[in-house]
Amino acid sequence: MMATHGVASERLRTLEEIEKEIATVLQTAGTVTLELSKEKPNERLLDRQAAQFVASVQKVESELSNQIRYLTQVATGQPHEGSSYSARKDCQMALNCADYARVKLGELSKTCEQMLE
Repeated sequence: MMATHGVASERLRTLEEIEKEIATVLQTAGTVTLELSKEKPNERLLDRQAAQFVASVQKVESELSNQIRYLTQVATGQPHEGSSYSARKDCQMALNCADYARVKLGELSKTCEQMLE
């Protein structure tokens, strides 16, 4: 349970970092727009801001793809780091089978008792 909590905390921290990077993307786009609205834009500043914008967008895209891939694994029950979903599902299926076997054995026991009477 503690390992799952740690992985969940790490996932949330990563999402917060992605959120901050998206804010950086928006801020950079605003700076570029403001600079472009000037009569004589500073080309060096524009080049730096454009490079930062592209790098930030690529980082956001990469990190979001990783998050989506992780969520796909969780949703399809594939084994993945930090999740106990697959093990819990297997355990629940085993308990359901045991309950079914218990019911059937009870029915068989009653049938045997009736036949012995």
